[in-house]
Amino acid sequence: MDNSLSNIITMETNNQSSLRTVEWKNNKVVMIDQTKLPNELVFVEYDDFNQVADAIRTLVVRGAPAIGVSGAFGLALAVIQSRSSTKAELLSDLEKARQILFATRPTAVNLGWGLDKIMNVAKLGDSIEQIKELVISKAKKIADEDIEINKIMGKNGSVLFENNDTIMTHCNAGALATVAYGTALGVIRATRESGKNVKVIATETRPIQQGSRLTAFELKHDGFDVSLVPDTAVGYSMANGLVNKVVVGADRIVKTGHVFNKIGTYQVATMAKQHGIPFYVAAPLSTIDLETKSGDVIIEMRKGSEVTGIGDKKTAPDDINVINPAFDMTPPELISGIITEKGVATAPYEESIPKLFKAN
Repeated sequence: MDNSLSNIITMETNNQSSLRTVEWKNNKVVMIDQTKLPNELVFVEYDDFNQVADAIRTLVVRGAPAIGVSGAFGLALAVIQSRSSTKAELLSDLEKARQILFATRPTAVNLGWGLDKIMNVAKLGDSIEQIKELVISKAKKIADEDIEINKIMGKNGSVLFENNDTIMTHCNAGALATVAYGTALGVIRATRESGKNVKVIATETRPIQQGSRLTAFELKHDGFDVSLVPDTAVGYSMANGLVNKVVVGADRIVKTGHVFNKIGTYQVATMAKQHGIPFYVAAPLSTIDLETKSGDVIIEMRKGSEVTGIGDKKTAPDDINVINPAFDMTPPELISGIITEKGVATAPYEESIPKLFKAN
């Protein structure tokens, strides 16, 4: 990433009353650089869609809803960057930018969803100026709607949790994974806002440690009673009665109810089933893929160095083979319910999930 093209602003973490992960300001995209958390709260500004693509690829921004919005904002930058003189040339430039942005993270369905929303509205414009106005307006609307959707989803899910529950969550499905408020953590926030007292157990989430770096940071920032456990202590926590319920986010959900989420989710769900603990998934309808079969979903494989070292410290032998999938699949029989902005789907999911799209 060329930082000469971006303006980096560092702020004290305790001066922020709320976190907005990604937003549009003065025809630039402003993001929290999540690779710097929890040590620094750094905001970066981008004026080039290639920078946004790089930010998605390198996890400066991550979380399915957040990268969906980031992709939309990337195309908004592309429409400003284009030097085209005709509608056809502008749409061609946008398509090239769409392909670059889409290639960054193949598993999360929200990225393609956000890009398609922008491409569809761009085609409606009659002139270059109208297309630019439509694209920027739509991208900003997608971001604003994300927050509202998360709050509705949170309220829908809050009824599933009781006073004094201790809730486990895996990876980060909070404000940092969305524009603001969060999906799984949005449900936890809404539960507290409804007057219930809750505690949270966050898993470390190796190898990138989104749980320790992001979820623990975010929940402490918002005043929650949160404890951190290594991924290897999930079974221990459940067997010893430390957990009442589980809620996680998702990067893709197919119509059969198979959930693709951060690696390790399947293990958490399996342990929850073993110990009779309800396991919920919170995700907007934009994360649900009604077309793709579970066996056809591409699981992103990431570089081995994420596993063989922590920071600059080597923790494995040189030249060791590494298997480092970013996501795994949790089968529907392990899932108690899928919380969305249109309600909660329960088994059989092939019947309940399509009904969500027909709900008013």
